Amino acid sequence: MTEKQKMIAGLLYDAYDEELIRERKQARRLVRLFNNTSEDETQERERLLKQLFGSTGNRLNIEPSFRCDYGYNIHVGENFFANFDCVILDVCEVTIGDNCMLGPKVCLYTPVHPFDKEERKVQPINGKLALMEYGKPITIGDDVWIGGSAVINPGVTIGSNVIVASGSVVVKDVPDNVIVGGNPARILRTLESK
Repeated sequence: MTEKQKMIAGLLYDAYDEELIRERKQARRLVRLFNNTSEDETQERERLLKQLFGSTGNRLNIEPSFRCDYGYNIHVGENFFANFDCVILDVCEVTIGDNCMLGPKVCLYTPVHPFDKEERKVQPINGKLALMEYGKPITIGDDVWIGGSAVINPGVTIGSNVIVASGSVVVKDVPDNVIVGGNPARILRTLESK
């Protein structure tokens, strides 16, 4: 397997792999172009995001600044919105359903670094430096609102019709139709569907 195939599969891989470095540079170029658009360039912003992301609905809106690792592992549904300073680290797939909104400074993290300190160090492997890590995908259902400065950790699945309170740190799966909040996030109440 290539390092990219290992990365996408959630296996331990070398983040300093040359193919992955090139792809991160390409994503950073598109992100830079996106972040440098003016407030009147909504069509250009949408075009750049559709080029960057793996898949999107017809309508999406992200307020600059935005950051991601690769972009092609991000899949968003219809009517996606992310406010200022959103970060999506997408070494594994990040799948977001329809009608989802992210508040300012929301962060979605798929990378995981080894717990063993020796495995975590940058070290020479086969004559070059290597940084070993792996990832766990994030899945978010439909009709989800994630409040400002919330963090969604690797491997989390959030159901549909969920509200994540501002400042929450979500470390485990969230069922449908609830409000969660806190650090670590816990269910605060159930939402009634209308």
